[in-house]
Amino acid sequence: MSNLCVIGLQWGDEAKGKLVDLMTERFDIVVRYQGGANAGHTVVDGDQTYKLHLVPSGILNQSVTNVVAPGVVLHPETLLGEIRGLQERGVDVANNLMLSERAHVVFPWHVEEDKISNTPEPGEESIGTTLRGIGPCYRDKVGRKHALRLGDLLRDDFAERVQQICQYKNRFLKEFGTEGGTLDAAEITAHYRELGQQLAPLVADTNHFLLDAVEQGKSVLFEGAQGALLDVDHGTYPYVTSSNSSGVGVPSGSGLPPRWIHKVIGVAKCYSTRVGGGPFPTELDNDIGEHIRQLGKEFGTTTGRPRRCGWFDAVAVRYTARLSGVDALSMMMLDVLSELEEIKICTAYKIDGKLVTDFPSHVDDLRDVEPVYESMPGWQQDVTGARSVDDLPENAVNYVRRISQLLGIPVEVISIGPDRVQTIFCEEAVSLVG
Repeated sequence: MSNLCVIGLQWGDEAKGKLVDLMTERFDIVVRYQGGANAGHTVVDGDQTYKLHLVPSGILNQSVTNVVAPGVVLHPETLLGEIRGLQERGVDVANNLMLSERAHVVFPWHVEEDKISNTPEPGEESIGTTLRGIGPCYRDKVGRKHALRLGDLLRDDFAERVQQICQYKNRFLKEFGTEGGTLDAAEITAHYRELGQQLAPLVADTNHFLLDAVEQGKSVLFEGAQGALLDVDHGTYPYVTSSNSSGVGVPSGSGLPPRWIHKVIGVAKCYSTRVGGGPFPTELDNDIGEHIRQLGKEFGTTTGRPRRCGWFDAVAVRYTARLSGVDALSMMMLDVLSELEEIKICTAYKIDGKLVTDFPSHVDDLRDVEPVYESMPGWQQDVTGARSVDDLPENAVNYVRRISQLLGIPVEVISIGPDRVQTIFCEEAVSLVG
C-alpha cells in the first residue's frame, strides 16, 4: 500500500485533522512528526468534537497505531490530560498510541524562557507564539547541552541531569528577575519522574517500529502540524513556528527516509487565515473579514485567539505546494464563503510596480506587496448538504476549479462543513483542473 502525507499549505489551521481522521481507516499507522502542544487539530464525529494537540488525529480508530515521532516536542502534563480526556469519552489509547523515546520534553524553564523572549515590547508586533515553551525546547534540542528526551525521564541519571540544567537555567532566569529563577530541581525531578512513569507503557523506539513497518508493507499516513508558511526555514521568517512544518520536514521528524513517502496531499482553506504577527497580503481587516471569521469560527483551537482572515492567496499556496511536493489538493471550508456575492483570489503580487508570481523570501518585501486580485461571482446558497461535485452550485465548482488551475494541481477533496459526512471525495479530480 502507498504511504501518504497530509500537509497544511497556509499558516496552519487548515482543518488537516478532519482529513486525517477521514483517511485513517485506509492506513495501518498515523504519524505525527513535528510541532508540539502549540498545534490544534479538531475532529468532529457526529455530535462529538475532539480537540487534539499532541495525540495524532487517527486516535479514534482503534485498529490504527498512532505514533508521536522524534520530531515532536512533548509537554507530558498536556499529553496526559489529553489522554485522560479521550479515555473519559470512551477512547482507549492503551493499545494504539506510541510515543518516541527520542521526542524532546518541554520543562518549566522552557515556558519561562518563552515568556521572556516572546512577550512583545509596546508597539512591537507579536510573532504569535503560544508561550507554551515550544520554541525554547527546540532551541535546547539543537543546543544539545540542556535538552532532555522522553526516554531520559526513565533513566537512572535523570535527577543529576535536571540538577545541572536547573543550575544553569536559574542563573539565566534570575538575570531577568523572573519567578523562574527559583526552579527547584528536586521538585521538578520528582514531578517529571511521576509523569514519565505514567507515560512509560506508551514509550518505545518508534524509529525501529516505523522502519520495520514499512519494510513489511504496512501503510503510513503522515500528519503535519501547523502550515508550510510557518516552516522555520522556508516560511515567513521570523513569524514562523520552531520546526519544519512543510513537506521537507517529514523525513527528519518521522525517522523515515523520503523513499517511503508516495503521495502528498496539500490542505488549504478556500480563503486564508493566520494568527499573530507577520505580513498577510490578502488580509481583510473589514466587515468581510469579520464575516468570514464568525461564519468559519476562526478562533484558535489551542489559544482561542481570533484569527486574521483574508482572500485565498494563490501565490503563497503555489509556493508551499511546490515546496512540499504536493500531488493533490484538499480544499476545506468552502461553505464559509457561501453568503458572499463576490469572491476574490490573489493571483499575483506587485512589488515596486513590477508584477511577480514568486513568493518573496523576506518579510519586509512581503509586507510591501500589493495583491493582484481576480474576482469571481459567489453562489449564495447553502452547500453543507452536498455529497458530490454535481450537488455543488456551478459558481462554487468554478471557484474550486480556478484555484486548481492557478496551482496546477488537481483537487481530490472538497470539505463543505465540519462533520465527516460533509466531505466530497472527487473521483473526477482531474476534471477540476480542466
